Amino acid sequence: MTSVSLALIDDHPLMLAGLTDILSKQSPFFIAATGSTADEALDIGLKLKPNVFIVDLMMPGNIFDTITKLVEKIRTKILVFTAMTGSDYAVRALNAGASGYVLKGSSAQELIQAIATVHRGDMFITPAFACKVIEELKIASLRKMAGGEVKLSIREGQIIRMLLRGFTNRQIATDLQIGEKTVKNYMTILMQKLNARNRLEVLIAAQKLEGSRDPALRH
Repeated sequence: MTSVSLALIDDHPLMLAGLTDILSKQSPFFIAATGSTADEALDIGLKLKPNVFIVDLMMPGNIFDTITKLVEKIRTKILVFTAMTGSDYAVRALNAGASGYVLKGSSAQELIQAIATVHRGDMFITPAFACKVIEELKIASLRKMAGGEVKLSIREGQIIRMLLRGFTNRQIATDLQIGEKTVKNYMTILMQKLNARNRLEVLIAAQKLEGSRDPALRH
């Protein structure tokens, strides 16, 4: 089985040591690097290009900005592992480009499953927390529509551009190196954000956004 390189970023030494001990014993994982700040995470990403980052949210530096930069620059997968139980934090992390959100206090087996899931290109959210996150996504979408403004994440903007070029879900998944199921999940989120009921209405809404020169859709 192909090895999976991990980077662990947490500013709590005991948590970092515990994660390192647990995950280093799990095949096919190996620990490529550890760090304790957002800046260290970016430096590790650019130098070593690990397959998956496991990051906390509370640490020195802007971790949300770092998540976006890591996904943009090296197309790594980001799994947030945090004690932050506010669904708004989860939505912000996912919009920044994270592929998963696991709450500290989850079992080691759930964390291992989450790593494997995001590595293959799918999305993972702690099951007991997922409903809150989905509800927050819906509320955020309604707020944006009420304000006459639709903001898309980097990944959503990429998918919109491909839809406008006639890409299928499978072609989008291949080009972005993510799972086809993940593309479908993003399509669901886009339908919510754009107040669309199906793929055709997403395309119509996307064309309107393109016409208004929305920054998220600019090349």
